[in-house]
Amino acid sequence: MRAIVQRVSEAAVRTDGEVVGQIDKGLLVLVAAHQRDTMADAAWMAEKLAGLRIFEDGSGKMNLGLRDVGGEALVISQFTLYGDARKGRRPNFMAAAPPEAAAPLVEQVAAGLRASGIRTATGRFGAHMAVSLVNEGPVTIVLDSPTVPGDSVPTASTTPAAPAAIAGRARGTEG
Repeated sequence: MRAIVQRVSEAAVRTDGEVVGQIDKGLLVLVAAHQRDTMADAAWMAEKLAGLRIFEDGSGKMNLGLRDVGGEALVISQFTLYGDARKGRRPNFMAAAPPEAAAPLVEQVAAGLRASGIRTATGRFGAHMAVSLVNEGPVTIVLDSPTVPGDSVPTASTTPAAPAAIAGRARGTEG
């Protein structure tokens, strides 16, 4: 499961000119289900989003989560997050789950957030949607659920150079 998470001061989604989901301060979450995702991936994503500390505390550090700031979530399905344009000019979406599998997974992410006590609005699955937002910061994070065995998506724990590069960035000495 993949999500693009944006910290927003407001966000809304419209379908056929009608507002179907709207939030004030919180997270706009564009989410896509991979063809091998399960409900466990959706539960993991909801838990990660509920606890993600990307809101600033009194010292200006990102130490606060949605519940800490009374934030809301707007969850919108976006299968195109699994678009692969490495070959050719038109992306393929073969990695994205088919709609009948993706819809319950995306809904489970929203349901998991609600179960965590977070007011959660959604878009309309499968519809053409117009999304508007005011990104605060700006802060945008990409989240991938734990890699399915056999996938080749590198992570910080599987990429040997990543810890050194991250440490260099933290010290301002990246090369």
